[in-house]
Amino acid sequence: MKIQKTPLCRWAVTHSKVQTKRKGEIEKTLGYLVDHNGNKIEKKWYVVDATDVPLGRLAGQIAMVLMGKNKPYYTPHLDTGDFVIVVNADKVKLTGKKLDQKKYYRYSGYPGGIKERTARQMMEKFPDRVVRLAVKRMLPKKALGEKMLKKLKVYAGPEHEHAAQKPELIELVK
Repeated sequence: MKIQKTPLCRWAVTHSKVQTKRKGEIEKTLGYLVDHNGNKIEKKWYVVDATDVPLGRLAGQIAMVLMGKNKPYYTPHLDTGDFVIVVNADKVKLTGKKLDQKKYYRYSGYPGGIKERTARQMMEKFPDRVVRLAVKRMLPKKALGEKMLKKLKVYAGPEHEHAAQKPELIELVK
């Protein structure tokens, strides 16, 4: 017996005619996500406070929201996730001896051009990159993962510049 699976959301396109000065009338195409009932899916904005939260647990929960796995219409091949703002990234917690033993590598592309920093050095100089890299490594590795990562905004301090989007606060499991 075959079971037919219907997609929970899909990509929809609308076409409209637009009048321009240089080219005259052109056709404009707009794409957007719709759920199985045909309702347009809106992306929400969330704020996460990273104060005293273990880095791996924080990154895992942020990755779930960015991918959209917390929604009933999650579809693996579409970006159904929401925007996430992380504040206080400089106060994230690394357990054990990770501050001194965890290494971050960069490679310039030249022979002998590999650079290495400990987590302590990264937290002092670039605390936002520590959180961004942890989340990046938990997302899909292709173009869809890059698109999801663009919806992540990380700030070292308590202030962010996205108040106009009216973000909601998410309480994470510690």
